Order: sequence, then C-alpha cells, then structure tokens
Amino acid sequence: MSASSPTSTPAGGPRVFQACVDWARTDGLVWLYILKALAAALLALGVAMKLDLPSPRTAMTTVFIVMQPQSGPVFAKSFYRLCGTLVGLVVMLALIGVFAQQPELFIATTSIWVGICTAGAARNRNFRSYGFVLAGYTAALIGIPASQHPDGAFMSAMTRVAEISVGILASGFVSAVVFPQYTGELLRATVRQRFSSFVDYVSAALGGRVERSRIEATNARFVADIVGFEASRSTAVFESPDARMRAGRLARLNTEFMTVSTRFHALHQLMNRLRESGSTVTVDALEPYFREIAPLFDKSGEPVLSAADAVHAAAQLENYRATLPRRVRETRVQLEADLDQQGKNAETRAARLLDFDTATELFYRFVHEMNEYTATYASLAVDTHSREKWVARYEPKTNLVAAGVAGLRAAIVMGLLAAFWIASAWPSGANLVLTAAATCALASASPQPARMSSQMAGGTMLASVVGMVLTFGVFPHIDGFPMLCVALAPALAFGVFLTTRPAYMGYGMGYCIFLCFLVGPDNVVQYNPAGYMNDALALVMSMIVTAAAFVVLLPPSAPWLRKRLLANLRGQAVHACRTRWLGASGLAGLRNRFESGARDLMFQLQALAGSDAALRQDTLRWMFATLEIGNAVLDLREELAAVKEHAPWRDAAEGTLKATLKTVSALFERPDANRHAAALATTRAAIAACQGVLERIVQDNAPRETRHRLQRILSHLHFIRTALIDPQSPFAAYLNQPMDQPHTSQGANHAA
Repeated sequence: MSASSPTSTPAGGPRVFQACVDWARTDGLVWLYILKALAAALLALGVAMKLDLPSPRTAMTTVFIVMQPQSGPVFAKSFYRLCGTLVGLVVMLALIGVFAQQPELFIATTSIWVGICTAGAARNRNFRSYGFVLAGYTAALIGIPASQHPDGAFMSAMTRVAEISVGILASGFVSAVVFPQYTGELLRATVRQRFSSFVDYVSAALGGRVERSRIEATNARFVADIVGFEASRSTAVFESPDARMRAGRLARLNTEFMTVSTRFHALHQLMNRLRESGSTVTVDALEPYFREIAPLFDKSGEPVLSAADAVHAAAQLENYRATLPRRVRETRVQLEADLDQQGKNAETRAARLLDFDTATELFYRFVHEMNEYTATYASLAVDTHSREKWVARYEPKTNLVAAGVAGLRAAIVMGLLAAFWIASAWPSGANLVLTAAATCALASASPQPARMSSQMAGGTMLASVVGMVLTFGVFPHIDGFPMLCVALAPALAFGVFLTTRPAYMGYGMGYCIFLCFLVGPDNVVQYNPAGYMNDALALVMSMIVTAAAFVVLLPPSAPWLRKRLLANLRGQAVHACRTRWLGASGLAGLRNRFESGARDLMFQLQALAGSDAALRQDTLRWMFATLEIGNAVLDLREELAAVKEHAPWRDAAEGTLKATLKTVSALFERPDANRHAAALATTRAAIAACQGVLERIVQDNAPRETRHRLQRILSHLHFIRTALIDPQSPFAAYLNQPMDQPHTSQGANHAA
C-alpha cells in the first residue's frame, strides 16, 4: 500500500487540473457571462441614477437586450440598436408633431410604422434585423407615452435616448474589459474545424466509406455552418483591426466553401449514378485519381490543420492540378482502347466516353475550387494578403410575402390593442401596446414565433411574482445603492442563466427584460401596488395576444410558408437559367447570389421542418437538385458567353441549348411530369446536336480549344440529364408518371 501511494497522488493532481480546465472552457464561460451581464446591468443602473435620468430602469433593460457572450455581437447589436433608436426617434417626433391632437390617427400611423419595421426585420438578417426592430419599438416606446404630453415630447425623447446610450456604453465597456471573449477567436477555431472536417469528409467519400444518411447529415450541418459563419463574420469586424484586415478573406472563404462543397457533392452523386447505371469501366478508370486526393492534405505524415500548414497543401494541390489534364487524356485514350477491345458498339462506346468526360470535368472543377479554398485558408496565416480583395459577399434570401405578413400581423395586433386602450382608458394601456410591438418584432425573427411569445409570457409571469416580492417585500427594508445591487443580483442572475439554455431562452428573455421594467427603481420610487399589478397584467396580456396572433393570423409554421420558401429555393435555379450578367465579374456575382441564396432558404426550411425527418430529407433533396442543376446551367452559360463570335458550331447548337435552359427553368418554376419530360427531351436533343457538331469539327481539324469547349458543354448537358433522372432526386416521382397529369404536390412525397 505504501508503494502505491506516491504513484496515485501525482496522478490525481493532473486529473483535477484537467477537470478544472474543462469546466473553465464550458460551464465556466456560462458563469463568467452571467457575472458580466450582472455587472453591466448594475453599472448602467448606477450611472443612470447618478445622472438623475428619469427612468434608470431603461438603461438596465438595454443591457439585457444587447448583452452577448462575445464582444463582437455586443458591439454590433449596440451599433444597430443606436441606429434604430435614432431613426425611431426622428419618425416619432414627426408623428407627434403632426397628430398631437388626434390620438386615433397617431396610433394608426404608429401601427403602420411598426408594421413596416417588423417587415424589414423579417426581411433582413443578423443584427441589421435588430436595427429594424428597434426603429419600430423605439417609436412606440418614446411616442406612446409622449403622445399623452406632447409639450414634453422632445425632452422625453432625448432622455430616453440618453438612458439607452448609457446601457449600450455599459454593455460595451464590461464586454471589452472584463475577461473579453472575442468572436474572432471563435471564427479561427470554426475555420480550422470546418477545413479539417471537410477534408476528412472528402477523403472518406472518395474512398467509398460514407453512407447516404451521413452525407445528408453532413451537408445539412455545412448549411448551418455557412449561415452561422456569416453571422459571426459580420460581427467580428466590430471587435478589432485584425478582424477587419481579414474580413474580405473570411467572406471569400465562406463563398469558396459553398462552391467547393457543391462541386464535390455533384461529383459524388454522379459517381453513384454511374455505379447504379452499370458504367463500371468509367468508375474504375477514375477511382485511382480519387485515392490521390487525401495524401495531398498531409504534411510529414500529419493532417493539415492550421492555416500555416495549409500553404503546403495548397502548393501540392496546385502541382497536382497542373499535371491532371495530361494524365486524364492518357487515361481516356486507354479507356477508348479498352472499350474497343471489349467489342462495345458505337452507341455504348460514346455513352461511356461521355460519362468519363462529364466525371473528369467535374473532377477538374472540384480540384480547382478545392485549391482556391485551401489557398484562401492558407492566406489567413498572414495579416495582409492579395486574396483580401474580394467583392462578392454572402447574400441572404428571404420571402417577401412572409416578411409582409409579419409586418401586417404586427400592425394588426398593435392596432387592436391600441383600440382597446382608447376604448377602456386603461392606465397601463400604453405598456400593453408598446410591449406588443416589441414582442411581435422580436418573435418574428424566431423559427417558432408563437412558442417564443408564449415562453416570453411565461418568463414575464415569473418576473411579475419575483418583482412583487422585491418591490414590496425587500426594497422597503434596504437603503443605499450597494444593498440595492445585493437585492437585485440573485433575481437577475437566474434570468440570465435561463438565456444561456436554448430550450429556455424565451423564458429568460421575458424574465430579464420585464423584471427590469417592473422592479428597476427610478430616482423617485413610488409605492403603488395597483399600478404594479396593472403593468404586470398589461405585459403578460400583450404577449398572450401576440402568441395568439402568430397562431391565428397566417401562422409562420403553416404549410403555406414552406410552400413559398420551396418555390423560392427552386427559383434560384430559375434565376440561374434566366438572369443576365455582364462579364466574368457578373458571373461571379450571380453564382455567389445563387449559392448563398439557396443555402439561406435551405436553412429557413430546415428550421420550419423541426424534427420532422421526412420534411428535412425532402428539403435536402430539393437543395441538392437546385444546386447541382443550377451550377451546371451556370457553367453551360459561361462556356457560351466565352465565345466572342458566332462560330458555325455555336450557330448549329445554340437553338437546342436555349431550349434546354427554357425547359429546365420551366420545370423548376412549376414542377410536374409534363415539364420534366420536356426538360429531358430538350436536354437529350441538345446532347445529340452537340455530339453531331463535335464529330464535324473533329473531322475539320478545328482548334483544340474549340473542341474542348464543346466537350465541356456536352459534359454540362449530360450532367443535367443524369440529375433529372436520378432516383434519389425530387424529380424521381415524375419518371413513371403518365403525361398530361400534372403532379402538383411539392411535399415530402417527392422524396419517395
């Protein structure tokens, strides 16, 4: 026993230390955030009281609205809150000046303004959406109380802006000074993890070690990563000059990741189709190339992880890409010889060579895009780089009808509650109306707004009970600001803790914000139990009415919204077929809008689907079909646009190519069996026309670039055809369906 004691004691020390480190990285960060939020709230309250502002509780409420675990979101949210506050202030002063003596018109115009801002919040993303929320909410917050005393409206507005500014400054100060957590550090970890995960995924998929369920789950995760990465990138620029120096490269990295993931998925799907169709000779010819990809991302036997190590991988990819065309041509010659030796007829021989050309074209493009993505990742190792010059940005896509419905719903709710206030002359009617305006705007950005409103109502009920104990049981027995902080801290800490738990975030938000509203002491404290009960009832009632409105008035979770969003998702392919561009930069911008818009819509559809596996799978398949065919269409149009003059071969094939684009566009616009058959027919006709032209120009000894361009066009057309007949695509339901019987359903049965 004595011999084992010295051994066990040292082993216990590292285990305890490691446990402490793990706690500090997980739950420790949660408690740090709670302490920082409390410090900022109490600091804002103390400064506002010291400045003798009329409503210090507004400053404390502002802290809980803008406070975030990382500094970047705090600064971004504060910036947009201040902008929204100033816009709302200007609009409200104008409305008060015009309708000071006409309360009905004032309420009506305020409801319309709040509806417009709510629609803007639903249309935008990230914290720009929050700016619209505040532009509407501030108008109600300042205007409704001021409308009862128009002569003091200007001073009331100015003091309200001062109180909000105190809360913003307190949040920013505490977030930046007290153990700051930077979004830039989170971004670096995300970039490294995403790069290594994608490389592992590519290596496993090319090696045939990935099941379809994992492919779908991985791509769904990639979509969430892309949307979340853009949100983090847009806030990191507020933190430091270093983040701003790399902002362009980070935007480029996100764009290139979208492109390379689409290319790889298209390549992987094509190889699966070739295996299922029996084109094993093509698969066997290409698999040696696939096995060469994984070693390119090793350095001295270790996988590449950091940006500095990626420099080596980018150089290896560049060298590999340079030698690839010559090697592929040699493989194609060998494949032709093998087909001749096997005695294949001319039709089968042409089909197998077209399969090979299509697969190699996709492989070329994947290697090129992977090289670009790796080079951009490697450029992050230095402060400045030429790849920083990147104009294209992630462009989110939202449905205009859904945004308009959100605005209309907010205007209706606010108008009805305002009518009730005017008719009943309820003393707390102003709180009823302005809280409804805030709840409508805040909940509209949630995937489940009715649930969010209900949770906020539950949190507000709890805050009302806790606030009653504090206001009438604790506050009369304390004296001085330090004791006030001691009394408030435990109650506020509980609410902040709830906001750190995703399942209870709505409860925590309602609790924190409205506990401050109910019990936050003013410089002149009033003992008014009746007023307190009226205010608490008004707050809860407004949220219940808002939740009911989300359930009754065109609910966002209803099938109509999914149908509209699916139409928008397919519309991305329609735009790829029809939208014009000017030059190469125009094509890059169109491709970027196409890629980012499809993923943003996919992210929204996945949020609506929730835990419904059938809907989630159906959404994924529509996204894959849109991205694969849309990118092939863009590639096809790029090849056509690169031809400066009307060459004879283009004049001979252009009619069928335009017919293909037209029918594919019509299919994505309104899918049914007839349009699917038309798209297949025109695609086959275009392939036949291009093959005939290619045979003629080969006989005429046309320049190599002309032959290669036409071969690339054939590859894009062949890929579109294989995607249209893929049994795993949403178009599979149309393959054996009788003609002239439109298939109107666009739901989960497409995945059958």
